[in-house]
Amino acid sequence: MSLTEILEPLQRPLFTLLDTPFSWVEVLGFGSGALCVWLVARQHIANWPIGIANNIFFILLFTDAALYADAGLQVVFIVLAVFGWRAWLRGGGPGTSDALAVRRTTRTEWLWLAAAGAAGTAGIAILLDRATDSQVPFWDALTTALSLVATYGQCRKLVESWWIWIAADIVYIPLYAYKELYLTSILYAGFLALCVVGLRNWQRAEAATRLDAVAGARPAREAAA
Repeated sequence: MSLTEILEPLQRPLFTLLDTPFSWVEVLGFGSGALCVWLVARQHIANWPIGIANNIFFILLFTDAALYADAGLQVVFIVLAVFGWRAWLRGGGPGTSDALAVRRTTRTEWLWLAAAGAAGTAGIAILLDRATDSQVPFWDALTTALSLVATYGQCRKLVESWWIWIAADIVYIPLYAYKELYLTSILYAGFLALCVVGLRNWQRAEAATRLDAVAGARPAREAAA
């Protein structure tokens, strides 16, 4: 039995709503994606394995919808998830004494991320336009580049990664609706709301880290005096 035959049942409609069929893979992508973002907002390390499962479901979904950049993006997400999982474990994380702290993005990091995002968008858009039948090469490329930059920031626990995710989701929602992936479009609307929650949670965590650093530095200064 071939891999295509094994995976074919996941592409079958699970239910139909308003004359629109929804496949198993889209429903599984919906559930695992929502759970992943909720776990990230809570800085829970289980977001990484759940996210990898979500990436696999979306590879199948986006390939079938001819969103090739988004499908390829999921492979990169899996690699970044392994990196992020390792970083959160080694740098600490929930339940450890040496937590990887939430922090602000430095000016140098912003310059590198902006350059990478712009170059990635241009390069992927040209590739999609010339090598695939994508109907939306620029928007597919833009969301791909934004998602990669945001995921890197998530791996490093950069507060501003949530703003980048918010920008990506604002584009994703109408893009998936245009491709008739309505359940996925609704999912990304939910992602947008969860990103706002995640942003607020990480902002509070970053502020608490700064206050702890100031409180810890004060006794040291007093002892030196």
